[in-house]
Amino acid sequence: MTNYATLLRDEVSLRCRCIDRIFLQAYVPKLQSVGWVCAFLRWQRKVVIPSSAAFGKIGQAYVDQIHRWAKAQGVPVRYFKKGENKEAIARPLIEAAAKEGHGRVALLGIAQEKASVWRSWKTKGQEHVAHPHMEWQREMAYINHFYFYLWDPDWGPAFWKTNAYAPWPVWLYLNGHEWAKRQLDKAGIGYEALDNGFRSCEDPAALQRICDRLGPGAVKSFFWRWCLRLPSPFMPADRRAGYVYELATRQFEVSDTQVFTRPQAGRAFFEGLIRDHLDIGRPGNVVLLFDKKLTSRTPGKFSTKVLTRGVDPQLSCTCKSTRLKQYFKEERALRTETVISDTRDFQVGRLVNRHNWQALRAIGEDANRRLCEAQAQDAWPAPDVATFAQVTRPSVTPDGLPAPSLRFGDPRVMALLAALLGFCHILAGFTNHQLVQLLSSLLDDVPSPLARQPTTSAACDAKGSFNARPGRSATS
Repeated sequence: MTNYATLLRDEVSLRCRCIDRIFLQAYVPKLQSVGWVCAFLRWQRKVVIPSSAAFGKIGQAYVDQIHRWAKAQGVPVRYFKKGENKEAIARPLIEAAAKEGHGRVALLGIAQEKASVWRSWKTKGQEHVAHPHMEWQREMAYINHFYFYLWDPDWGPAFWKTNAYAPWPVWLYLNGHEWAKRQLDKAGIGYEALDNGFRSCEDPAALQRICDRLGPGAVKSFFWRWCLRLPSPFMPADRRAGYVYELATRQFEVSDTQVFTRPQAGRAFFEGLIRDHLDIGRPGNVVLLFDKKLTSRTPGKFSTKVLTRGVDPQLSCTCKSTRLKQYFKEERALRTETVISDTRDFQVGRLVNRHNWQALRAIGEDANRRLCEAQAQDAWPAPDVATFAQVTRPSVTPDGLPAPSLRFGDPRVMALLAALLGFCHILAGFTNHQLVQLLSSLLDDVPSPLARQPTTSAACDAKGSFNARPGRSATS
C-alpha cells in the first residue's frame, strides 16, 4: 500500500502557503492610562471635572452618529440575539455587496458583549464636595458592540467591530486567502476557489508570489481607508492632537494547503496517518514543532491528540496559546494551520509592523513544515527481508562481541520500538529516564522492574492523546 509520504510527493496538484485568518485590535495609546484619560477630557474636550459621565455623553453622541450614518447609507441594522450565528446572517448580504463590485457596508449588527471600559467614582469622603477628586479604574461590563460587516475591493468579506465606551477599541477580522483572490482577479489569473483557499490555479508560481507579498502595509491601508469612511468618536482636532489608533495582533493564522489530485488520495493519507499515530510513532512532544525548549517548570498546557468526528479526520496539537491543526478540507485538500493567539509565547511583540509580521509568519510556516516533515519521516516503508532477518536474529559485532537478537513480536521489543519512533526524539533525542517512562506506559500490563524506577514527567492517556513535559534532554 502506498504510504502517505509518497502520496504527498506524487498525488498533490497544488500547494499554497499563505497567511489565513487575521484578527487584530486597534487601540489608542493615549487612552490607556488614567493620566491620559483625564488629560483627554480636561484639555481636549474641555470637561471641568473629568469623569466616566463625560465619557457617557461622548459615547451617546457616537451611538446617535452611527444610527444616522446607517440610515443615510441605507445599511440594514440587525440586533443579534444570544446564540445567533452572526456570520451566517451577514453572509448573503456580503455576497450581494460583492456582486456590485465596490466596497460598502452590507450590514450593521448590534450585540451585547463583555468589554473593558473606563469607570470613575468620587473618592471616599468627598461625596458632597463641589469639585471632588475622582478615582479611575478599568472594569468589565456588558455593553452594545457594533459589527460593520463589509465588502472591500482588496480584502473581500471582513468585519469591523467597536463599541461606544472609552477607550473605544476596534477589532478587525481579515482573511489572507480572500486578499490573494482579489489580487489574482486584478492580475487576470484564473483560479478555482476552495472554501477559504484554492483548489486550482492557472499559474501556481504567481499565486505563491502573491501570497508571499501580503504584509502589514496592506492591513494598515485597509484600516485607515475604512477608519475615514465609518463613524468615529474622534473629531479631526482629536486626531491632530495625537489621539490615533495603533494596530495589535490578537490572532495570526498561517496555513499550508496541499490539494490532492483525487479525493481517494486524501482519504488514504489520513487513514495511514491516524493508524500509525495511534500505535507506533505517535506525536510525543509539541515543543519540537515550534522549536521551543520546555522544562518541568514551564507553565501552560501541552498536548497532542488525534480526533475523528464523523468521517472528518483531524490532528490537533496545542502549545500554550498556540494551536496546530491538520484536517481534510472539502474532501480534497490537506490543510495544515498554525494559529498563534498570543505572540508573546514566542517573544514577539503584538504591534503590527514588518518585523513582528515576518517573525510570526516564519514561526507559523516553520511549524507547518516541521509537522509535515515529521510525518514523512515516520512513513518510511518496512525494511527488506534480509535487513529484517539481520536485525531480529543474534549476531556477532565486528569486534567479536555477541549481540543478542530483538525478537519481533516480543512485547518488550515492540514497546521499545514504539518508544524509539516517537516524534519527540527527532530533534532533541531522549534520556534514559524518558525511555523508561515510555516503556512503562506501553507495558502497563507487563510487570517490569523498570516501571518502578523514578521518571520524569510524561504520560500517555487511554484515548490516544500523549501529554508531555520533558526535562533535560540529551542526544540518543
